[in-house]
Amino acid sequence: MPLSPTLRRTHPEALAELQRDHGRALFGLLLGLTAGDAQRAEDLVQETLVRVWQHPDVLTSGHDSLRPWLFTVARRLAIDARRARLSRPHEVGAEGLEHLPAPEDAVAGSVAAIDVRRAVGSLGAEHREVLVQVYFRDRSVAEAAAVLGIPAGTVKSRTHYALRALRKDLQGYGYGLGA
Repeated sequence: MPLSPTLRRTHPEALAELQRDHGRALFGLLLGLTAGDAQRAEDLVQETLVRVWQHPDVLTSGHDSLRPWLFTVARRLAIDARRARLSRPHEVGAEGLEHLPAPEDAVAGSVAAIDVRRAVGSLGAEHREVLVQVYFRDRSVAEAAAVLGIPAGTVKSRTHYALRALRKDLQGYGYGLGA
């Protein structure tokens, strides 16, 4: 029984011939577009051929070669695949999870925050003001001195004594409070 023109265009033999004639060139193009990822390039070659099967009218378009059309489809598929990959969060394999820090206990973090707040609150007003400027408002020594209206050396010494007092109050936490 003879095949209809549409079936002839999508017949496995026609697609196999297309693969033989253009598959290697498509693979080379896509290998470059996928930064050398052979598996991804092969997947995109197959997707390009699926597009031919979905649009059999291209096979009878009368063009001398289907290669320009195939290259255009392949390039667009590569671009779409890259955009889709970049829009998704980066996947982490099991080996990547081994290097992540252990999740923190929210209750322990809250208790630590309360203890730090209590310790900072127990400081004298002068020491507390210096820490607020230098650490919480991220100001330099000179900026903190200007805001507080005191010499830079005073900011440094008050910071030193405030951190020493905090280190004593927060011994069990192991905070690396600089001297």
